[in-house]
Amino acid sequence: MATFIHEGARIDHTPVAAVAAGDVIVQGELVGVASIDIGAGALGALAVEGVFDFPKSTAASSALATGVDAYWDAVVLEATDDAALGVNKKIGRVVKDAAGSDPFVRIRMSQ
Repeated sequence: MATFIHEGARIDHTPVAAVAAGDVIVQGELVGVASIDIGAGALGALAVEGVFDFPKSTAASSALATGVDAYWDAVVLEATDDAALGVNKKIGRVVKDAAGSDPFVRIRMSQ
């Protein structure tokens, strides 16, 4: 029997190292965004739902169209449309076109 805990838009997170509000945190296949600064070893929250502007490459080839799946590249700390054979983790879908020169892309988180 399952017991309801909460709606699930945010999940508890206790980081080993301090994280700043807005940092993208990857836990396995789950991608979250720190809601507030969280000190090392302190309980905080990660948003796993909502619409966020994520950083992206400004290379000409990095345009992202509305509706495409978006992934987090934890090496260069940018959103991309490249799953990289499962290395990059799915964030959700792009909800506003981003030109190659745009430094951010708007994504609705869904995992």
